[in-house]
Amino acid sequence: MELVQAGGIRMGTEIRTTMATVEVAAPRQHASGGPGGPQLPEPSYAERVRTLVSLASVATLATVSRKHAGFPFGSMMPYALDGEGRPIFLISNMAMHTQNLRADARASLFVTQVETGGDPLGTARATLVGETRPLADGETGAARECYLARHENSRYWVDFADFGFFRMEPMDVYYVGGFGVMGWVSAEDYRGARPDPLAEAGPGILEHMNADHGAAMVLLAKAHAGLEATEVTMTSVDRLGFYVRMKTAEGMKGSRINFPREVRTAGETRAVLIEMVRGLRGE
Repeated sequence: MELVQAGGIRMGTEIRTTMATVEVAAPRQHASGGPGGPQLPEPSYAERVRTLVSLASVATLATVSRKHAGFPFGSMMPYALDGEGRPIFLISNMAMHTQNLRADARASLFVTQVETGGDPLGTARATLVGETRPLADGETGAARECYLARHENSRYWVDFADFGFFRMEPMDVYYVGGFGVMGWVSAEDYRGARPDPLAEAGPGILEHMNADHGAAMVLLAKAHAGLEATEVTMTSVDRLGFYVRMKTAEGMKGSRINFPREVRTAGETRAVLIEMVRGLRGE
């Protein structure tokens, strides 16, 4: 029986049988499907942030409160991204955050990964810090097209007189990729990065692997992370590998498992996972 997840990874009988029967050796193999495999680099934090913000469409915008000077004011904020990864907002003049921004352009946007189950502190998130200002008349056409492509329902109010487009110019970015994975990303590096090619397929891959291949994940974690785990969850996947969260006798642990080569599609991800398991069997 072949299994399919919409937008995700097609696994099928072959990988189910292979993963269910493999016996895993104890030595740690961080980046390959077997001994002697190549060591791939990990995606940069800049690439991870661009991927994260490209997948989300709603975040938390923190502005500087006019009513309570110096205090941050948080708002739920739909957004879209332009070609440089700059967030675009369509907001009403009556909104408190709009009034705050007109008085003080400084703001931050907090973006989180869609929850994958388990501890939310193990998920990725990023904070973009910068100034957010109204767009000039000559810039609104492109912003309108970009925003409506992401938020189709906004067509009902996009042309209301009291609504307008604002854009954030990130000056710095802070990224947290889960437990023990964190750091600053410069605005230049952020603008120069591109979303991971598995960005759209990733959620389906995670859902499928965690729902249907739990035992296989335990086996892979034992071989590649060198840890005995009773439960393993794939928390993110990219063109060079994936992250797992493991329940062990010593508590929750996190680790990255790299692919032996770069992948760019769900089909290639399926093939490389099969290859990794076969490598552990010595085939």
